[in-house]
Amino acid sequence: MEFILFFLVNVIRILKYAILVRILLSWIQPRPGRFTQILHEVTEPILGIFRRILPRTGMLDLSPILAFFALDFAQIGIINLFSNF
Repeated sequence: MEFILFFLVNVIRILKYAILVRILLSWIQPRPGRFTQILHEVTEPILGIFRRILPRTGMLDLSPILAFFALDFAQIGIINLFSNF
């Protein structure tokens, strides 16, 4: 059970770091490469959900903020669920 908790919490942590790197890379606009393509493929399923929910705000993308909140809530929920066992 401990391994599953460790694994899930670290997957969420990696997703949050990937979103943060994607935000930082969007500010400097690097040349498209394999790293940015993988980063986009990993983070877009999560961010796309929130982009469909949120109204358009021009050039400001608020989906990463909601994704961070959702991932934090998921992490807290997983920890609480496994702490009961």
